[in-house]
Amino acid sequence: MRGYFGVGVDGISKPMNLGNLVRIAHAFDASFFFSIAPRLKLSDAQSDTSRAQGALPFYSFAQPADLRLPLGCRLVGVEITDDAVELPRFHHPTRAAYVFGAERFSLSPQVLKACDFVVKIPTRFSINVGMAGAIVLYDRLISLGGYGARPVGTGGKGAEIPPLHAWGAPLAKPREE
Repeated sequence: MRGYFGVGVDGISKPMNLGNLVRIAHAFDASFFFSIAPRLKLSDAQSDTSRAQGALPFYSFAQPADLRLPLGCRLVGVEITDDAVELPRFHHPTRAAYVFGAERFSLSPQVLKACDFVVKIPTRFSINVGMAGAIVLYDRLISLGGYGARPVGTGGKGAEIPPLHAWGAPLAKPREE
C-alpha cells in the first residue's frame, strides 16, 4: 500500500480509550500518532499492550491552531455530522491523518474547520473511540491495500486472486536498416 497515515485524538480524557486507539493505530501500521488539546499525556495511555510509543512517533499539540501535519497530508475528521460522508462511500487519501473526538464530546469546532474531509460510520448511535478507529483503519486497509473484489460465493469461493507479476524480456523496437 502506498502512502502513509496517522491517527489522532481531539481532547481525549480517558486513559483506557487512549490506549485502545493507540494500540489499534499501531496494529494497522500507522506512521504517527497525535493528540490535540489532550486532557492527559500520551504516556498515560493504558491498555496499550503493544508498546506503541517505542514504535511510532507521538506528537502532542496544546490547541488546534498548533496542529502540524506533513506536507500533502489530508486531515480526515471522524464525526457524526449531517454533512459527513458515510465511510463506505469515502475514498481515502493516500496521505491522511484521521482525527477522532473525545468521549461524550465531538470534535471541536476548530478541528472540524481544519478537516479536509469529515466521515461518519453509518451506525444507529455513537460508538467507542477505539472501535471507531478500528473500523476506519480497516476500511482504509480494504480500500487501499490492494485487495481484489470480494468473492461472489460464501466462504471465499469464487474470488480470483491475481497472479504475481512476472517480468519479461525488455521491449525494444526493431532497428530499421
